[in-house]
Amino acid sequence: MKKRNTKTSANKKTGGFSLKSIIVFFRDERFKVSLGVFLLAFAIVLCLSFTSYFFTWKSDQSILDVEFTKLLGKNSYQVENWIGKIGALLSNKFVHDWFGVASFSFVAIFAVFGFNLLNVKLTKPWRFLFIGLIFTIWSSVAIASIFSDTFFMVGGAHGYFIFNWLSGLIGIPGSYAVVLLSLFVIVLYSFKNSLNWIKSKLQNLRSVKKEHLEEGSDDGFDKPILSEIDDDNQPIDKEIAEEEPVFVIFDEIDEQEQNEDLKEQNSETDTNNYTGKENKEDTEDGLDLDVNETPDEEELTEEEIDSDMMQEFDPTKDLEFYKFPSIEILQDYPSRRADVTRDELNDNKDKIIRTLRDYKIEISRISATIGPTVTLYEIVPAPGVRIAKIKNLEDDIALSLAALGIRIIAPIPGKGTIGIEVPNSKPEIVSMRSVLKSAKFQESSYELPVALGKTISNETYVFNLAKTPHLLVAGATGQGKSVGVNAIIASLLYKKHPAHLKFVLVDPKMVELSIYNQIEKHYLAKLPDEESCIITDVSKVVPAMNSLCIEMDDRYRLLTKARVRNIVEYNKKFVSRKLNPNKGHKYMPYIVVVIDEFADIIVQEGKQVEVPISRLAAKARAIGIHLIVATQRPSTDVITGVIKANFPTRIAFKVTNGHDSKTILDTSGANQLIGRGDMLISETGKISRVQCAFIDTPEIELLVDHISAQQGYPEPYVLPEPEVAESASGGAGLNANEKDELFEEAARLVVRHQQGSTSLIQRKMSIGYNRAGRIIDQLEAAGVVGQYEGSKARQVLYPDEYSLEQYLNSLIQNK
Repeated sequence: MKKRNTKTSANKKTGGFSLKSIIVFFRDERFKVSLGVFLLAFAIVLCLSFTSYFFTWKSDQSILDVEFTKLLGKNSYQVENWIGKIGALLSNKFVHDWFGVASFSFVAIFAVFGFNLLNVKLTKPWRFLFIGLIFTIWSSVAIASIFSDTFFMVGGAHGYFIFNWLSGLIGIPGSYAVVLLSLFVIVLYSFKNSLNWIKSKLQNLRSVKKEHLEEGSDDGFDKPILSEIDDDNQPIDKEIAEEEPVFVIFDEIDEQEQNEDLKEQNSETDTNNYTGKENKEDTEDGLDLDVNETPDEEELTEEEIDSDMMQEFDPTKDLEFYKFPSIEILQDYPSRRADVTRDELNDNKDKIIRTLRDYKIEISRISATIGPTVTLYEIVPAPGVRIAKIKNLEDDIALSLAALGIRIIAPIPGKGTIGIEVPNSKPEIVSMRSVLKSAKFQESSYELPVALGKTISNETYVFNLAKTPHLLVAGATGQGKSVGVNAIIASLLYKKHPAHLKFVLVDPKMVELSIYNQIEKHYLAKLPDEESCIITDVSKVVPAMNSLCIEMDDRYRLLTKARVRNIVEYNKKFVSRKLNPNKGHKYMPYIVVVIDEFADIIVQEGKQVEVPISRLAAKARAIGIHLIVATQRPSTDVITGVIKANFPTRIAFKVTNGHDSKTILDTSGANQLIGRGDMLISETGKISRVQCAFIDTPEIELLVDHISAQQGYPEPYVLPEPEVAESASGGAGLNANEKDELFEEAARLVVRHQQGSTSLIQRKMSIGYNRAGRIIDQLEAAGVVGQYEGSKARQVLYPDEYSLEQYLNSLIQNK
């Protein structure tokens, strides 16, 4: 019986392998390149044979009646076509028997498909094929209708017979009308913006006609005059009124249309738009207002929508040919679930039952669930047994099983059982590839999906970072914390387009996240005037967090103007072109801030970095800024109560003692993990045990190389200029005694670069951020640079160094 099953499974495996090999063959890059080159070569052959046909078709008529096999087998048949016998047959079939001159469209179709297979995206190939075939059929009939009496082959047999059939049915004039009407329908359906373009042209013609009617009203028609006396009962100078008319005069014919336009404007504007009272006050102040003036709206007007042809905004258009990384670049590890044998399961069950009976604890049922690294034994105690009594036997059960890291869950939420987690003797490596290719991740509709690993029941653990909304990661050194952070970043890179996601990476150790520096023009954000996107200098962490706070405030202002509550609603409204970019609106990508080794930053910066991080954690969720903070020292001076309050989702890798576990999760358990990616996730109070997916450095390098090899943006995403704290300010005025010794050198630097930036002074003069902030405030007090303008650089008030030197000399003389 076993042999028969083995044979059947072997047959299935062989069949599956052959089908898989066929699929792999067609997906192979070499096959695509070969097919692309073949299609391009075939397009060239068609082009040459069609062109030659118009010069040699008379000479080659003699071979057309010969059988195909005889024609190819004998060399006695001579042809004049440039591509030989094959060219003569192909050109006769396409040009003479089918579509005539319109057959050249097949050259373009084959060329487009060939270039597409070679990763040269000229246009969408299948849409081009559909439009090309329809246009070929129409062109054949149209050309035949024009040259029906001269050259038979110009339109082809198809066009000739279709046109003759139409002529006999509805006559020649009717045939021409059908040809023109069909052209109009083809253009209308082939180009989706054609109808809007026609409407805009008709609207322009209508407006031009109305202007001509108004200009011609002097010839025998009197223009109705609204009023010749202004609001102050002063007569208006008729000469001035004729040269610069204040009001637009409408004919009675257009009065109804004007009223409808005014109603539409009033329905679209908000309460802050102009009212009749405001117009009256402006008129009294001497301001000329046009009746047709459009109010300051947040939404686009009809004219602006017509100009954009009603197309939705595509944020990925700048990188429309971007290709997401393939799962194939990640390494797959064999599953070891079969290593946990039934004998091992039964042996552990007997040991657990025996240990409990030694303490007079009876159980009614026990079951096992095999996970990647641990096996969960669920027991149902007999009636009357106290749960706390089983919980206290944790060490005794670990002793009897001779296992490390026994963890008792009493009870398991929602099941009514008690769980005992026992490590497997041979733990399984959960590959990042197996997690990312799971259906749960691939079919996920989350805004920021993260596939972190597998649970005890071997289900892929996927969560939405946008709903988390911030993540605190802690664990002892070497327990998988950095691998977990890389797994989170890799999940987002596999799901989100560069237009939808940006990273702010803080790496005080300078080695953990530096590998992502290659994708700075795709996914990374940076401070203005900084050379590197990855922040490795701890002194620049506070400016970066302050810059993110400014970005957060700017985004909230835009959300308020757009009358929406979160980034999803705002981007949806912006994509549908209901928000005007000329009013400051823009598409908002998600920003994920990854801070590695937070303890080192706290030691050096203290409260200065904790305050902006707390602000971001408390408010930044709605506008798409999310924090991932990692540390290997989970003490209370690092993970303070303020930070814990704003990080409801926390990940704990193995720690050394229960006190650290309670600091992270508010409960013990992380000290009983087995390490190597074994972790506990606390999500709104619910704790789950997950084996983190493993992604190695070579896999990350392949992932980064794939992204960096593609076209990126010209520059990384630039964050706003950080605002200098008031404590770092040099005062309201310029005091000669408190003036920095680098003041004059900094003034020359700013004027030379024509950019009033704190980061520029800090970088070029190699000084700290606080000192650079004091100098920029002194420059403002001295009148060298302008006031702070948010995300924009300060305006430099001196055009050249010569005028600056004169000013500096005057300061010295006054001193």
